[in-house]
Amino acid sequence: MRKSFKLENLDCANCAAKMETGINQLPGVHKASISFMTSKLVIDADTDDAEAFAAIVDAAQQVCTSYEKDCLIKR
Repeated sequence: MRKSFKLENLDCANCAAKMETGINQLPGVHKASISFMTSKLVIDADTDDAEAFAAIVDAAQQVCTSYEKDCLIKR
């Protein structure tokens, strides 16, 4: 499953790169990319199950807030 999300309050390009690296290390993530210029996150996961994908997005949110506490993945 592949989905795109808008990131709110993404203020730092370096933090975005660290977030991307962290999300790519999550179990079940095939590939994740963050565009700082468009504040867009794309997650390509190894699952087609909506609940499993939601759990991956929850984990990605934790990664994002570990670098920028106000950064929010809009679902």
